[in-house]
Formats: sequence, C-alpha cells, structure tokens
Amino acid sequence: MATGRGRFLLQHWLGLQALRPPLGGVGAAPGSGGLRKGAGVEFAAGCTMLKQYARCGRTCEGSSAGCSVSLDGMPPEILLKILSYLDAVTLLCAGCVNKRFYHLANDKISGLGWVIILKEKSGREYVMEHVELSVNDSSVTIVWYGKNWPRLATLSTLNLCGVTPVFMDRSKIPIKNGPRWHSLIAKYSLSHFPESTMIGCDRLIRIFHLNPGLLVGLWKREDELAFVMASLHLHRLAERSTLGSAALPYELPPHTPRLDDTPEYGLHGYQLHVDMHSGGIFYLCSTFRNLFTKKGHIENGYAKLIVIHLKNNTEHLPLVGKVGLSWRTDVFDGCIKSCSIMDMTLLDEYGQPFWCFSAPVCLRSSPRPSDGPQFWGQTYHVDYVDSAGRLHMELVWIPETEEHFIVSLVLYLSVAKINHWFGTQY
Repeated sequence: MATGRGRFLLQHWLGLQALRPPLGGVGAAPGSGGLRKGAGVEFAAGCTMLKQYARCGRTCEGSSAGCSVSLDGMPPEILLKILSYLDAVTLLCAGCVNKRFYHLANDKISGLGWVIILKEKSGREYVMEHVELSVNDSSVTIVWYGKNWPRLATLSTLNLCGVTPVFMDRSKIPIKNGPRWHSLIAKYSLSHFPESTMIGCDRLIRIFHLNPGLLVGLWKREDELAFVMASLHLHRLAERSTLGSAALPYELPPHTPRLDDTPEYGLHGYQLHVDMHSGGIFYLCSTFRNLFTKKGHIENGYAKLIVIHLKNNTEHLPLVGKVGLSWRTDVFDGCIKSCSIMDMTLLDEYGQPFWCFSAPVCLRSSPRPSDGPQFWGQTYHVDYVDSAGRLHMELVWIPETEEHFIVSLVLYLSVAKINHWFGTQY
C-alpha cells in the first residue's frame, strides 16, 4: 500500500529487460518470459505497480520458458546499482516498500528515519532517536527506549516526526549530526493517562494506547517512561514522513469522489487484509475478498460490513500461537499477554485504500453471546475505533487446542466517510 511502490523501478527495469537475451534459451519467443511470482513482489509486463504478496509461497518449478528472476531475488549489488540512479525523494518512497528495500534505500543514503520529541512544560525539548525498527507486511514498528528519559511529571507533549537530511548527495553518506528536516506525523498529550487507555500490564510495566498508533510503557514502581512504540501503516507513509513540517503534519490532497454507479445496492467488491503480530511473530495474516453491504444495513451513522459470520463456522479462523505483545528496554524485556499490533487495510471496489490503520489492540473478556451459537470456551472481543469507522472482533478460547478462534469480524464504516468518498448521500 506504500505510495510510490514500484513506480521508481519501472524505467530501469524496462531498460534491463531490453538488454537481456530472450528467456528460455536460444530460439525462445520474444516476450515469452515473465517475472516469477514469489513471496516478495510481482511485476507484470506493462504494469506500473509492485504488489506485495503476504506469504503466498508460489515459486517457479524447473527452468521453464515462463520463469524469470523477481526483483526480490536480485542480488543486493544489482539493486544498489539501480537505486544509485534515483533521486532522494524516490529513494524515500523505495524505503517504504518492504524491509529489504528499506535497508537498501538507506544504504544508498535516503536517510529516512523517525524521532520522538518530548516537550517539557517549561519549553525544553528532548529529541530521542529510534533504537529498533521492524518493517512488516503493512506497517512499520518503531521503538524508543533508554536510561535517560526525562521525568514524566515534567512532560506535556510528545511529537512523532519523520526526519530526513536537509542536504543530500547521492555519492556521500549523510552527516550523522547534520541538519535534518522534521515532518510532524502526530502529536500526543502526556499530561494525563486515563485508565481507559491502558490495554495491558505485566509484573513490571503498564502499557497505554494513545491514538493514533502510539504505545507508551510505564514502569509500575516509579510510574516513569520505560519505552515508546509507534506503529505506522505504510499507506502514504513516505509523504507523512517527509512532506510535513516541524509544526504541521502533511495534509492529504483533496479527495475527488468516485462515481458510485449502483448506490441503491450499497457497497460491493471490497477487500480486507488483516494482520495481528508482535516482535516479528504473526498471529493472523488473512485476506477477505468480495465483501459487500446493502444500503439497508445502516444504523446509527454506520454501514455494517460483515467479514466473518458468527453462525457460519466454516468462516471461523484460528490465531496462530498464544497472543502477546513483546517489549524490551536496555535492561529488561517481557511480553504482555493478550495484546498485539493489528494492521488493517480495506480496499474499495476500485482497489483503492478506503480505510487503513495500524494500532495496538487487546483481547478482552466478554460475556457469551445470547443470540448466537453457544461455545465451550471463554469468549473475548477486540475493538478499535477511529473517525473512519469501528472494528469489532469476537473470539473463543479452545482449551483442548490452546488457541483462539475468530468467530465474528464486523466492520462498521462511517456513513460520513462513505458519502465523502463517493459523493453520495446514504
């Protein structure tokens, strides 16, 4: 979903294709070769977009004429050579494709990074560089920790910013302490942590979720900062991390409503991808296609989009492993039970991102449903809310297999968002 994905390699790839002999050996028909569909990326002839596949596991068998080398399978030396021809802005977009491209783009001095700026009530600021970074299928997880945190009682706000070097030379590595451009992504208040924002704890820390997508860990004993974790969805991440200013975040361009040719039938042809993960471990990675909702399924300002039906056990899905959110500092580490990071991407019928988020979530105990099937195990729910809509997931713990099963997944899409997106009046 990263903006700019694939466009930056189009001309270079077509140039390489023109220089290489026909695939399949001597006498192969021109144009008979195609890129292998692997676990990384796919590039079809004439296409201008790279599409990331989540664990599709498809490989070419044998040395048939239809097999070729994928971009993900190319040696890093060749990719670095290709990236050396790109300007700084395109390199920043390249770094938002996947983990490998992030490291390659940074090796070619794109310089993209993220910092948090802690502001005291007195006006003093502390700039904290990220300690850990992991690139997932749909998001980037960034972690800050250390021994020199300012006292929480003195802090007023936290600014999350993308940073890039002000002066960039493709032939030189950026100066580590040189001037950098700050692009504000989000601003958070640290003056108060309501109990409603606490999503979990263990014997050492409590974790709080600050919307959008920020997780703050506090030591239980001192009630001081232990770590900060940000989860950023890849959709428009390059723009959000580079095109804003230190005071104002990047403003999305005005949306042009798409024509809804069949408004009387509601929404149709939607596609949803959901990941639940922590520390490189994925508990869920699923894609749901051909989702729809009728115009009559609107209640309290939301359109109901059912992804997994409670009464259809053929749709129920297990979570792999025991859910937990891993954390660490320079001294301690641990795992918060029943918590994880959830990445969600909802595409409309045209394949455009309609709703995207990456945020920490928690499995909370809930009463058994009275109007649905009766399950043997304890029931849980996961809820997420923002301006675009609500997500509600219901799960059941199966003691015999020691795993959670998703028995219901429903999206409630804001009617105001739908009307803005399509220029309709539902």
